[in-house]
Amino acid sequence: MKEERATASRRVRSRRSHGGDRRLKVKGETISGLPDVILQHILTYIPTKYAIRTLLLSKRWRNVWCDTPSLSFNCSELNDAWINQTPTGYTAPKMMHFHLKSAKKHDVPHIDKWLEFVMSRRVENMSLSFWLAEYNIPEFFYVSSSLKQLTLKFCGMSPKCSVSWTSLKNLSLTRCSVSDESMAKILSGCPVLESLTLNNCHELIYLDLSRSLRLRTLVVEESSSSVAGRKDIEAPHIHYLYLRSHTQLPCTLVDVSSLTEANVNICTNVLPYKVGSLQPTVMNMLEKLQHVEKLTFGGNLLQVLSVAQHRGVPFPMFKVKALTLETRIFRYVIPGIKMLLQNSHDLKKLTVHTIHCDIELAKRLDHILSSGFNKALLCLRSEDAVHWNVKSKHLLLFVELVLKNTKTLDKMFLVLDHRYRMFRKIIRTLSRNEKSPLSSQNRLVVNHRV
Repeated sequence: MKEERATASRRVRSRRSHGGDRRLKVKGETISGLPDVILQHILTYIPTKYAIRTLLLSKRWRNVWCDTPSLSFNCSELNDAWINQTPTGYTAPKMMHFHLKSAKKHDVPHIDKWLEFVMSRRVENMSLSFWLAEYNIPEFFYVSSSLKQLTLKFCGMSPKCSVSWTSLKNLSLTRCSVSDESMAKILSGCPVLESLTLNNCHELIYLDLSRSLRLRTLVVEESSSSVAGRKDIEAPHIHYLYLRSHTQLPCTLVDVSSLTEANVNICTNVLPYKVGSLQPTVMNMLEKLQHVEKLTFGGNLLQVLSVAQHRGVPFPMFKVKALTLETRIFRYVIPGIKMLLQNSHDLKKLTVHTIHCDIELAKRLDHILSSGFNKALLCLRSEDAVHWNVKSKHLLLFVELVLKNTKTLDKMFLVLDHRYRMFRKIIRTLSRNEKSPLSSQNRLVVNHRV
């Protein structure tokens, strides 16, 4: 009996052992057993040098990388010979993505060869980053019927030939040397362009997008305060504008008549000293945004508006229905916010994102706002006007101020950081007070960011 049990036990262990081996074998072959198309898709998410190294795993992987639809190189981690040999083994008939990053002068003679090879494979999405003042985009690069998305960083663009990017929909330029004339030539060769991003392209002075009939999104960022000039933007067909200006003179909006959404702020350390020169430009910008239904304003812009309100500058009337404010709630933004609310008769939704900002920078405006400022704060107690900060009671005063000055507002959303953790409890308490503007209205929604 004992022998039979022992025999049966051995059989069970044997079956488990063999079954386990089979399961291990299956698990070991799971990845390699996938179709080439799936394996190549997986390899697109890693740098090409690692994709090529997979050939060391087994014979099964030897040629998988050769048909990968994407190549990604960082020249700081590779030698020229290694990269130059890669095209000889690459057999994919069409390339979807290509990324190249280089910051070495001795790469310059080879870059054109790499680009020529990539263009021959009818690449669709390309990202090039060159920290090389010596490198200019070659002429053959400006002719492609396959490019759909192009991102260029730190390079020169001065095409002498006609540009023909007939399929390009998204173009992003960061710190590229491109003149008004070159930009006009580039835009004329992009008939289906839908999105344009310009980040610190300082040579551009007049941006004429009037002939870009399909352009819907424009992003412009200027972060060099040493630049004395400014951009004039004529973009009658865009629907969305994102504008961040760190320069002393922000961009001027000439024509943005089709805008439906705009996100605008001024981020400059010279704000307290240049607020007089900024004010006319900012007010002119507001006039161009009167018809926009969805607006986002930053804290520095609100400070300029507060100064304008203090000086009695007339404010335009807005058709905005959804207004977002990204600011710290303190006294230098309150008059500007008040005027925005009073001049927005169609406002349905207000969102406030409380963010950190330089309080010391804002305090330098005191010499401008030293007289008559308490009246602009709607009779807030003097101690609150002087010490307006991140305390919950001050935010509560701000909420009441908003609700009392908006007649059409349906919802107010507060997205708060960790400094306002007690605010939710205060709101619950106040909502039970029948005399409070917060009671029985359900107009306020409070969320906290982690």
